[in-house]
Amino acid sequence: MKLMHLADLHLGKRVNGFSMMEDQEYILNRILEIMEEEQPDGLLIAGDVYDKTIPPAEAVRLMDDFLTAVAAKHVPVFLISGNHDSAERVAFGHQLMQGSGIWISPVYDGTIEHHTLEDRWGEVNIYLIPFLRPSVVRSFFPDAEIGDYTDALGTILEGLQLDTSQRNVVLAHQFVTAAGAQPETCDSEQLSVGGLDRVDGSVFSPFDYTALGHLHGPQRVGSETIRYAGSPLKYSFSELHQKKSVTVAELREKGETEIRQIPLQPRREMIELRGTFEEILAEARKKGEPQTDYYHMILTDETDVVDALSRLREFYPNIMLLDYDNRRTRSQKEVEQLDRVEERTPGELFAALYEQQNGQEMQPDQKEYLDGLIREIWEEQV
Repeated sequence: MKLMHLADLHLGKRVNGFSMMEDQEYILNRILEIMEEEQPDGLLIAGDVYDKTIPPAEAVRLMDDFLTAVAAKHVPVFLISGNHDSAERVAFGHQLMQGSGIWISPVYDGTIEHHTLEDRWGEVNIYLIPFLRPSVVRSFFPDAEIGDYTDALGTILEGLQLDTSQRNVVLAHQFVTAAGAQPETCDSEQLSVGGLDRVDGSVFSPFDYTALGHLHGPQRVGSETIRYAGSPLKYSFSELHQKKSVTVAELREKGETEIRQIPLQPRREMIELRGTFEEILAEARKKGEPQTDYYHMILTDETDVVDALSRLREFYPNIMLLDYDNRRTRSQKEVEQLDRVEERTPGELFAALYEQQNGQEMQPDQKEYLDGLIREIWEEQV
C-alpha cells in the first residue's frame, strides 16, 4: 500500500505582499507528475488546504483543478481541514465527492470517519481527524477529563477502538511533539505561545503511519512513522534551508513501513543576499539578466542608500524584504533578557512579571486560576 502524504498547501497565500498562486500552481503540477511516476494507492492531504478561512476564488479553482486531475488518475484522496481552513467550507460537497474517490473529513460531530483500502496483505484503515481544540472535544465528551490538547486527542483516539491486528493510518493537523525533542518550527506557522497546543506524539503510537500537518518542515516526531510532510513551498525566509518534499509511505505486511521523501524544486527559490549595495549591484550586472527568485536583501552599508529598493528591483524584481545590518541597526536592537522566551509558557512569563512587580511568587491558587484562564482564552481563538 503506497500512500503519498502532503500537507499545508496554503493555497491563496501571500508572502510579504507577493501572491504565491503561480508558484502553487507550478508545484501542484509537479506533484501530479510525481504521482504519475509513483502510482500511489492513495493521496493523504493533512490540512491547511487554504491559507484563509475564506479563500480567494482563484485558490478554490486551483484546488478544484488539482483534485479533478487526481480523480482522473483513479487515486483516492483523503483530506482533512487544518487550523487555517474553515472546516465547513472545506467539507462542502464531500458526500458527492466520495463518488469520485475524494474523502474529506466532515465538520467534527463527536465521531471520526474512517475508510478502508485493500492490498495483498489485507485491509488498511484510514482515519480522518480534522484540526480540533480541547473545547470542541470537551463538548462531545462532557464526562472525560480533558485539560489540554493531548487529553483531547487521546480521548478521541481511545474511542476509535482500533483493531491493531490490521494496519491503521491516521491524518491529523496538530502541533505534535516527542519527549526530549524540539520540533523544527518557522515564522509562517500559527503556534501558541509557550506550546499550549502541544500534543504528545505517544497518543499516535498504535498507528502504522501518522500523516501530520501543521509544521512546515518535513520531519519525524520521535518515531519514523509519525511524520510531518511539511509545506510544498517555502512561505517565509525562516524556511530558507528547509528541503521541501513529498513523503511516500509504503505499508507492507503489519509492522513493515518504508518512508521516502521525494524532493520538490520550486519555480522560484527563496534567497538571502548580504553585502553592500554596490557589491550586490555588481553581482547582478555580471549575471546580465533579471533574477526572478524571491530575495531578502541585507545591506551592510553604514548609511542608508537612496532609493535602494527600486534600484535593486531593476535586477531583482522579486525582492520581498530589504534590511540593513550595520552599527546603527545593531545598536537599535534591544537585547532580550528573558531566557528562551519562546519556550516558556504564558503562565511562566506572567509569573515572572508578577514576581518582579510584587517581590513575591504567585500562590498556588493564583497559578491554578491563571492556567485555566489562559487555556480558555487560547481555545476560543480562531
